[in-house]
Amino acid sequence: MSEVNPQARIVFTTVASREEAARIGRTLVEERLAACATVLPGVESIYHWQGQVESSAETLLLLKTGPHQVPALEERLHALHSYEVPEFLVLDVEFGSRRYLDWLEASLRGA
Repeated sequence: MSEVNPQARIVFTTVASREEAARIGRTLVEERLAACATVLPGVESIYHWQGQVESSAETLLLLKTGPHQVPALEERLHALHSYEVPEFLVLDVEFGSRRYLDWLEASLRGA
């Protein structure tokens, strides 16, 4: 059975390389700030930076977490990240399977 309005969040960030994404993701999971980190290499970002339009090959890192972990996760991500202004976008999960959400919560608690 699935749950509407679960207590789960997905955090998006982009990083310079697959290796950096794996290092940050592993650290955040080990520290129980994220239950899961998904590394998606091979994305391209186009953005304004310092008055210019830039384009960069990057790796997308998706972090699954809970609402109570978000402030500490943001602080830790900024400390681990190589960018001056790292992307940090948080989406509420509107719907999810109960079994997955139970696993997510247990992973964050260390149960």
